[in-house]
Amino acid sequence: MTTLNPIQSRVDRIRRGYDPQFLAQLPSGYAILANQQPDAVRGCCMLLPDPVVPSPNDLDAGARERFMADLVLLGDAVLTATGAERINYLILCNQVPWLHGHAVPRYASEDAELRLQGPFEAYDFAGAHKADATGPDAELHAAIKTELERLTAERD
Repeated sequence: MTTLNPIQSRVDRIRRGYDPQFLAQLPSGYAILANQQPDAVRGCCMLLPDPVVPSPNDLDAGARERFMADLVLLGDAVLTATGAERINYLILCNQVPWLHGHAVPRYASEDAELRLQGPFEAYDFAGAHKADATGPDAELHAAIKTELERLTAERD
């Protein structure tokens, strides 16, 4: 039996309809509410490609364009749904060496020094509360999902 990497496992769960953090299927993959939600930057989301590849360099030109356009569209939805000041976009593929994009909202209310840092340097993601789209994060999840659906309909 083949062992799936973390991104493959998540995509597999989404395909089977078992991922409460799922927001939307986009042309390049799946938008989800990220597992970790530091209080100062609530609304963190991710885009997971389908098919799963190690990096953007493993996508052809069209797939690269779709992934980046979808990541920014997800950021647009997060921006509107959360009232954030801006979105940090990150594609690191370091700790989890498979392509996935982060859309992290940044707020005017953040500590001024922390706002100058990248979100993973500024905040303890590992110690942050785990997203629960069926519980405490249901309203946040619904707001991002609704905005993403609206933006997707406008784009099509």
